[in-house]
Amino acid sequence: QVYFLREMLASKGQTMEGKVCTVSGSGNVAQYCTQKAISYGAKVVTMSDSGGYIFDKDGIDDEKLAWVMDLKNNQRGRIKEYAAKFPGSKYHEGKRPWGEKCDIALPCATQNELEEKGAKSLAKNGCMAISEGANMPTSPEALEILLEAGVMFGPAKAANAGGVATSALEMSQNASFEEWTREQVDEKLDQIMTGIHKQCSDAAAEFGDEGNLIMGANIAGFLKVANAMMDQGVV
Repeated sequence: QVYFLREMLASKGQTMEGKVCTVSGSGNVAQYCTQKAISYGAKVVTMSDSGGYIFDKDGIDDEKLAWVMDLKNNQRGRIKEYAAKFPGSKYHEGKRPWGEKCDIALPCATQNELEEKGAKSLAKNGCMAISEGANMPTSPEALEILLEAGVMFGPAKAANAGGVATSALEMSQNASFEEWTREQVDEKLDQIMTGIHKQCSDAAAEFGDEGNLIMGANIAGFLKVANAMMDQGVV
């Protein structure tokens, strides 16, 4: 998700350094999305769960994130406890973080969590890019608003391919009786996600809608399946 985002921004001569990010969720996807965004110099200001979201104007750093990971993974606590732990942060009960001003939005929670109202807020507040980490977190109505506003959009079918890719890397290790370090796996994942972005970008440009990564992902995915079927003699 973050590697895909990095490539999206790079295509426009941008980086994540200093960008304000809103992240939804606080589970596995959100935790490691936040960690990777921080590593690229982004300022993550929100996380959430089903009860609401926290906003930290100072940003969620590595130390705060480690506390969240312990809260969620070991204590099975609620994100509202963050506001009590870290002064200056605020908990918004029953709400999603899309009303906060940001440069980048990273939905990592659940399907259709980013709806029309949230999309309008993001567009109005100058959000420049969205990369999906959850499965189909953006509703069709919201997507239409975001594209019309010119927001760069990384669809889950491509941006969220990292989970499946990592499973494939695990299978490769098992098949070859090897054990790779975390750094080796991460490097291979980086290469895979960079390649996926290129395929989407190239397909969009080739078929007349440069920069439309949604269309590019659909076409690249279709061609991959179609070519495989032809190679196997199915068609």
